[in-house]
Amino acid sequence: MSLLIGAAIWAFAGERAAQPQTQSQQPKSRAGLMTSLPIYWNEAAGLEVMLSDQTEVHWVKARLEDSYELVPLDALAGADTTEPNGAFAELDQLILAQPYALPPADLVALDEWVRGGGKVLIFADPMLTEHSDFGLGDRRRPQDIAMLGPILARWGLELVYEDTQSDGPDTVSLGSIDIPVHKSGRLELVENGGSDCAQSASGVIAQCSIGQGQAVIIADAALLERDAGSPANEKALNYIVARAFGGK
Repeated sequence: MSLLIGAAIWAFAGERAAQPQTQSQQPKSRAGLMTSLPIYWNEAAGLEVMLSDQTEVHWVKARLEDSYELVPLDALAGADTTEPNGAFAELDQLILAQPYALPPADLVALDEWVRGGGKVLIFADPMLTEHSDFGLGDRRRPQDIAMLGPILARWGLELVYEDTQSDGPDTVSLGSIDIPVHKSGRLELVENGGSDCAQSASGVIAQCSIGQGQAVIIADAALLERDAGSPANEKALNYIVARAFGGK
């Protein structure tokens, strides 16, 4: 999968380099994006379909690119090291949206990067509900169950899922914003955690100060579904990103 993404990144970079820049275009803040969800690339069986212009751009990608230059990442640590790799180290902001299970080196690199001043927005869904054309066990299928327990524990959080909750979609409130959720998790504070975390939205969201950086974690990813695009959800996404990164 990483080879496929790497090839797609090079193809996309070539297209961007060929596009002329106008004087009216202003440099955008750069934000990394690591995800198993079909936000940046189309859900597809092959590279040609993945890069096809025939598929409508995901609304989340479109809204994020209104304010940010997205940098797709498929690894956080360098080869044979736990240090942040070159592409990641250059960034100040990162979105982890239901990523595939991260290797230990990536988890260490993420922790180091945040403690050094990085800001990360994490969507960690314990029971992903968005439909996928690929079956269970297919590596092209999005990550069904968030696998970020070690880094959350490092920051003093535990992701809990209660299977007795309603099967239907719901919302939680964050300030004046309603955020859609569906079979969401809850982020519980753990004693002797390695950061200062506060819960909100009935425990679905936590915001943590970690060293010189910060993390906003959301225990659900229903907001990011392709069919969830609406003015209200665009407003919710903008609000969450602003809360995570500040000034946007």
